[in-house]
Amino acid sequence: MRKSWRREPGSPEAAEAADTLAAEAVRSLSQGDDVTFRRLAASLADRPGTPHWALTAGRCLTARLRRGVTAAWNRGWQPVDLVRFTSRLRTSRHARLATDAIADEMRAYSPATVGEQWHEQLTSIEAAVWWTDDDSHPTEWCHRENVDRAVYITTALELAHLLETLPKLPPLTAPPGSGPSDRDSFTTHSAGTGSSWGGAPGGGTSGAEVSRERARGVDQRVLGKVRALLAKAESTEFPEEAEALSARAQELMARHSIDHALLAAKTGGMGGPAGRRIAVDSPYDAPKAVLLTVVADANRCRAIWHRELGFCTVLGFPTDLAAVEMLFTSLLVQATSAIVHAGPRRDARGRSRTRSFRHAFLNAYASRIGERLCEAAGAAADSAVADAGGKDLLPVLAARDRAVEQAVDTMFPDLAKGRAGSVSNYEGWVAGRAAADLASLNGRSEITGAFRRS
Repeated sequence: MRKSWRREPGSPEAAEAADTLAAEAVRSLSQGDDVTFRRLAASLADRPGTPHWALTAGRCLTARLRRGVTAAWNRGWQPVDLVRFTSRLRTSRHARLATDAIADEMRAYSPATVGEQWHEQLTSIEAAVWWTDDDSHPTEWCHRENVDRAVYITTALELAHLLETLPKLPPLTAPPGSGPSDRDSFTTHSAGTGSSWGGAPGGGTSGAEVSRERARGVDQRVLGKVRALLAKAESTEFPEEAEALSARAQELMARHSIDHALLAAKTGGMGGPAGRRIAVDSPYDAPKAVLLTVVADANRCRAIWHRELGFCTVLGFPTDLAAVEMLFTSLLVQATSAIVHAGPRRDARGRSRTRSFRHAFLNAYASRIGERLCEAAGAAADSAVADAGGKDLLPVLAARDRAVEQAVDTMFPDLAKGRAGSVSNYEGWVAGRAAADLASLNGRSEITGAFRRS
């Protein structure tokens, strides 16, 4: 639980004044009134003649940030999304303060009411209470950032404004405090199966239930081996070595995914669709989103791009989501390397054409990768179904497709389908398709075949 503050002398009138100043400062940010905001922030930073004003103002901002984080969870945001978006919209300093606010707010929940996905994200952003006590956090934060108190006040107010104006997102998991960590409150019913978003029912586990858990889960040992192989494939300077490493990664992931499909066919433990939000950063975010979309489609997932937020929501089954994320990341690394190798471009008059070249390059790269994934899926489908026993596997795959489509319709009922932007640089388009032909489809050509839509 949250550690109690040390209570220092201070008047209720001072606390009310601090709350009023903070509220007016946040309101001025919403109105775009920078002059008023700076004046109010300065008043909040220093109020001569008011005893313990720094302590009062610090408590006010800490409480406001805590409420903002709670509101973010209720709007469907998750820890990684929140920190990444804060860094994108503001600065890395704001993101570090957001991480501290998250660590503070999470103390309100029993660990049993926080899902595994949340625990993993909190670990990944290193959200932990590092300060001595709550009242000393502003001072210790300023010392860590090597800034004065006025910077803390301004940063906290800007962060509070961001938190309080976040758009609502469809929830991917239950927020903290919703129930036991192995239970999810968001349920979708499809293909005759009532199942939780990426979660499994709580309670005891019989032998059959253990099998269902295995069918739903993703073997982290296998993923660890695949990640290691892909990292080597991306870093080596020798194409032959990269090809061999990628082929091994592909084999491991294909076996893993097909095993899960077979197990689901035998036990009925298909589970339900889950979701991940994957960063799609500028520059060239549009063709990067296209690349993620074609990778998701080939792996029986769906990608929805939130352009203004800097990420895609990808819906699918856990093993497929893991493959999409790894494959997209690896292909993007390869594409970036190829772009850098291609170098800058100029027209006959010496004007820079680098941006249009790279935009066209990535669009062509995504287009060709999509073709290659479809080709790989078609070539592998027959052998995968034969090895798996098609009569058992195909109905499960069809049910998975229906479940994913229903999840998309439920979460995004007003989804609008868009088209990629136009391409104005033919040289970049040709170079991008050539690079895609050389790219390793790390870890998923066979598995995309096994999961090809019927």
